[in-house]
Amino acid sequence: MEPELLHKGGILLPRGHSSLANGVVRAAPGAVHALALGGGYTVGPSEGRMVYFGRNRPLVHVCIGEDDQQVSRVHGELTHHRGRWWLRNTGRRPIRLPRSQWLFADEGAIPLADGFTPLHVPGSRDREHLLEIFVTGADGDQPRSRHADDTDPPRPHALTADEQLMLVVLGQRYLLREPNPKPLTWKEAARQLAELQPAAGWTPKKLEHRVGVVRDRLSRRGVPQLTREEVGEPVGNALNDNLLRELVRSTALTPKDLDLLD
Repeated sequence: MEPELLHKGGILLPRGHSSLANGVVRAAPGAVHALALGGGYTVGPSEGRMVYFGRNRPLVHVCIGEDDQQVSRVHGELTHHRGRWWLRNTGRRPIRLPRSQWLFADEGAIPLADGFTPLHVPGSRDREHLLEIFVTGADGDQPRSRHADDTDPPRPHALTADEQLMLVVLGQRYLLREPNPKPLTWKEAARQLAELQPAAGWTPKKLEHRVGVVRDRLSRRGVPQLTREEVGEPVGNALNDNLLRELVRSTALTPKDLDLLD
């Protein structure tokens, strides 16, 4: 695309534009707004319309990681198709989405939800480059302020006493706030459970089955990324990692539960 045609039909957002996390001014329903450190771009919906982002400022709508060669010249694209905006990775490094999900270049495009979505592109020397995305909803307004409204309490998932204990053991590193925590192995967790409940007959196989029951129950209730079909192969620790992060996020497990290990 020629540089003079690149931004046709859209509006450039200047460097220093306020964060899209604060919402946007009234815009066309279905418009997409993209913002990085050096500025951004907003454009209305139109079938097949594309918005490019990456390191090569002259040939992308939104420049991100301009001085970082770990960021690809065109690292990704947003495409409007059948009434939705879709995100695709065209770069060499994956894009991190909310809930610690990653989008790789060999995967297909994924739909973006209305509202605010932060994306992170990993760079050199542990740098991360933020790309903010905001898709305007059907009414075209930014979300209404709710300064005085009551706070919605978290809704922790119900667990039996045995389930809570086994998941605290399995996920104790998450509750200890370790960086990049991982679940204990089945063998490690079963050994500790056997010490805590000698008469319960804990084994790695029993623990794996009981944790699978909890994952299946939460999956049926709509919690994503808890099945092999959703995660894909190789699974590794992904299923238990997603389960434990969901339980901590929902406050079904909290650091106070570590008292169960005493």
